[in-house]
Amino acid sequence: MFNVCPHCGEYSAEKTIDPAGPYAICPYCHYAHPFLMQPLFILTGPSGAGKTTVCLELASHLKDCVTLETDILWGAFPTTADKGYSAYHDMWLRLAKNIGQTGRPVVLCGTMLPEHLVNCPERRYFSAVHYLALVCEDDLLVQRLKQRPLWRGADPTDGEMVRFNRWLKAHAADTEPPMTLYDTSQHSIAETAHAVTQWIDEILLQKE
Repeated sequence: MFNVCPHCGEYSAEKTIDPAGPYAICPYCHYAHPFLMQPLFILTGPSGAGKTTVCLELASHLKDCVTLETDILWGAFPTTADKGYSAYHDMWLRLAKNIGQTGRPVVLCGTMLPEHLVNCPERRYFSAVHYLALVCEDDLLVQRLKQRPLWRGADPTDGEMVRFNRWLKAHAADTEPPMTLYDTSQHSIAETAHAVTQWIDEILLQKE
């Protein structure tokens, strides 16, 4: 368990990070725990833009990363809407941080925005968080949501996902950090997965 100090045994997620190592400094005994500071990749967007389908496709493309859909633990981990479901997001960051110690960065596919993670204690363990937002044309988004089975709870009539789709197109460049946009309207799943893979590979090459 990464948050347990191997020297004194105390638990803390809010360690001081010394990038020179990098080291995670225990607030109790000041032990400097060396760790791998990986980048984190977030594939976000409205329901219907293609996140889940692309996530399944990415697993065979990204051999140097671990790709996970954040919905797989929804309902299994207790959380509330307080502070934008910050407890749920922080849990995913903790999981991604620990997976990253194997030497493979993590790609999380789910509805996350920079504002959701900026105050999460676990955010400090990543060298950077990179966001790619999948969007599409409004009519196509509604059509995709209508085709979903009832158990998925998609309600295209309330307009929430269309508003979020439009918000991303209008404000992705203004967030901190900015989000990259990719319009899936005219692209197949394979093409989209290839584009996402290229985006990640280019960032990882810059890291080297």
